[in-house]
Amino acid sequence: MSRAPAPHGRTGRPPLTSREQILVAARRLIDQHGWEKLTIRGLAAEIGIGATTLYHHIRNKDDLLLLLLHHHIEQVGRPELPGDPRERIVTAATALHDALAAWPWAAEVLSADGFVGLLDESAMWMVEAIVAGAGDHGCTPEQSVDVFRGIWYFTVGEVLVRAHSARRQAEGVPFAYRDDLDPSQVPHLAAIGVRWAALAARDIYPQVLRTFVDGLLAQARSEAVSE
Repeated sequence: MSRAPAPHGRTGRPPLTSREQILVAARRLIDQHGWEKLTIRGLAAEIGIGATTLYHHIRNKDDLLLLLLHHHIEQVGRPELPGDPRERIVTAATALHDALAAWPWAAEVLSADGFVGLLDESAMWMVEAIVAGAGDHGCTPEQSVDVFRGIWYFTVGEVLVRAHSARRQAEGVPFAYRDDLDPSQVPHLAAIGVRWAALAARDIYPQVLRTFVDGLLAQARSEAVSE
């Protein structure tokens, strides 16, 4: 609830105006220092209010992180989902990847099984689209969950590795490579040599995603035939 404006001439901290103000300030702190260092006391100081006042709007840090996640997902545009189940999975997974890549800390917060149970329905549409696409492709509920988990693990890994690599580069940490590999021990790696850095920097998520989805769906079909 908003507080009444301060009387004319009164000095002091500005009033808390909205939950939006809380989320904007929290995101600013996360972008500057990382989500691990975000504290309720630090957020209150950033806004210019007391921590007790902030607790009228959020219960704790976990509650704040979920609010931030929902707010972030609400800003993500929903692509039109294709009718073809396989293409629907790819489209939803790509939207999931792009949402996480835009704010990688969210991938770190959600990097544990069971996160779906923390989200509200409006934030679940990408998960729902992938599971529904797998089901429409003929997967059982168990296989549909396996398809999602496989895509989720692959996507989170991709996002976090690239985010951490970019952070290290921004901090001036050079890409580690070996230019003295023994061809008699690791011939293929020795042949690639210093080209590894440039090759690893390529964005091949779209191609690998499609190959990965095809493999997951083919595995599900194979299990259905063998039963």
